[in-house]
Amino acid sequence: MPEIHLSVIIPAYNEEKRIAATLRDVNDYLKRQSFESEIFLLDDGSRDKTVEVARSLNIPNLKIIDNPENHGKGYVVRQGMLEARGSYRLFTDADNSTKISELEKFWPYFQEGFDIVIGSIEIKGSAIREGAAWYRRTLGKLAKILIRLVLIWEIHDTQRGFKCFTAESAARIFPKQTIERWGFDMEILQIAKKQGFKIKELPVSWENPAGSKVTLGSYLSSFRELMRIKWNSLRGKYK
Repeated sequence: MPEIHLSVIIPAYNEEKRIAATLRDVNDYLKRQSFESEIFLLDDGSRDKTVEVARSLNIPNLKIIDNPENHGKGYVVRQGMLEARGSYRLFTDADNSTKISELEKFWPYFQEGFDIVIGSIEIKGSAIREGAAWYRRTLGKLAKILIRLVLIWEIHDTQRGFKCFTAESAARIFPKQTIERWGFDMEILQIAKKQGFKIKELPVSWENPAGSKVTLGSYLSSFRELMRIKWNSLRGKYK
């Protein structure tokens, strides 16, 4: 069996209207590459036809994990990362807000010895097409500042759904993950920091379409998770 170079992990919840376009885009990109790859669709208990739509595409290297219950984005990303066999493991959002072609920017930094490379819209060179309401944009800005003050000052944007890990870093980070919903990004980066992995933050192009699953309640929940992560970190849980 040939070695898998890249695993692409896509968490999804009620994405029947967008998942086909995303999977086709990812598959078209991977078909143009010289390396072996695999795609994981991790369905998080969808109540619509997300899984049926994905199966109907007949993409050869697509693996679908159909969870009967909803657990949270963090749960299914961890599931995918630990199921994957790739030397590099990228998770990207089901709405295709960051195109997989942005991954081209990441490879030189892995060659330089970085263990994790993450996409960001808060550093110079990023491009943003914003479709969210003004209050969500404001809350997002405030949340990023708070996360930096409480947890990881050197990372400007912990929450972007476009992050790539080496197999070694994924194998050591994700078993320690405890947050299963929106706050999991903060936790996995804090674990990575405590484990001594090298993280590179790079600007990406990002489009925030209407219909996001992030609500005001999500922000409140993430704040509680931020405090929990800080407490876990102070207790040495991530070392």
